[in-house]
Amino acid sequence: MRTLLVTGGAGFIGGNYVLRSLALDPELRIINLDLLTYAGNLDTLKPLRGNQRHVFIHGDITDAERVNSLLDQYAPDAVVNFAAESHVDRSIDGPAEFVLTNVVGTLNLLQCSLDWWKNQSGPAREAFRFLHISTDEVYGSLGDTGAFSETSPYAPNSPYAASKAGSDHLVRAFHHTYDFPTLTTNCSNNYGPYQFPEKLIPLIILNALEYKPLPVYGDGQQVRDWLFVQDHVDAINTVLDRGVVGEVYNVGGSSERTNMQVVHGICDALDRRRPDESRGERRALVEYVADRPGHDRRYAIDCSKLSGELGWRPSFSFATGLERTIDWYLENLEWIQRVKDGSYQGERLGLV
Repeated sequence: MRTLLVTGGAGFIGGNYVLRSLALDPELRIINLDLLTYAGNLDTLKPLRGNQRHVFIHGDITDAERVNSLLDQYAPDAVVNFAAESHVDRSIDGPAEFVLTNVVGTLNLLQCSLDWWKNQSGPAREAFRFLHISTDEVYGSLGDTGAFSETSPYAPNSPYAASKAGSDHLVRAFHHTYDFPTLTTNCSNNYGPYQFPEKLIPLIILNALEYKPLPVYGDGQQVRDWLFVQDHVDAINTVLDRGVVGEVYNVGGSSERTNMQVVHGICDALDRRRPDESRGERRALVEYVADRPGHDRRYAIDCSKLSGELGWRPSFSFATGLERTIDWYLENLEWIQRVKDGSYQGERLGLV
């Protein structure tokens, strides 16, 4: 049985990764280390309760003693690092927390993993991988054309992006300095089930469902490349299984949309599913708000390296992925309420 130490595996992308990976591979065991900050959610992992191939550990990647003990106890075949603070607005209000988790935490995870790996030998040492999950925001902002490749220069424009850039540089340095077997993925904007409702797509779904205002930054013409989370999970496993040590792979959905196109798509979908003639079309709920400081205008990912060398391609169009996402939220309103009132956090960290 193969064992992975997954950090941040109760978050949005990490949780989807844990659920899908265990469902696809009956010979896989996941040790899931998560601090359960505001966006970490044990309700996401409810289908795994009683599953002996999933071991949840409440802890922090900055805690060297905890990380070392998990490495010694479980001897993982790989570390997959999702753990991160990830909301740009929150990073603007409080950058120190982002540096602590994303930079210091990643450094601690790298150092502990390196020390443990040095003491391994034979096939265990040869097969080990450290896979770091990052973002396209480290590259900064694009003009009207072009796309980020793995050789694009780093130009982060928010404290969040800067903290992720710092963690990426540390991963690269550990490979080049110590020959540590690292891999890095930089992904575009994710969406899908279990996403915390502060992010654009779930926020708009929930507000539009209740006919609340739909806040849109600036003119709403910022462009993002949207990636359905299941496609991202499959890309991560492709890189973990077949990626070349020391390499970086960009992951994108090939689905560029402006924020306003996304908002209008959600409104139209909800008008079809939950029409209310007395209150009219939901597009009328859009309210333009002051733009985010330093808001990047456009991101786009060139994932030809990943598709050409490793054979991965996204399976979901944006239209299909958005429909699935909206249906999931409509079918899981209890999950959303528990997220909003905080009762999901292991029943207030009783870790049920």
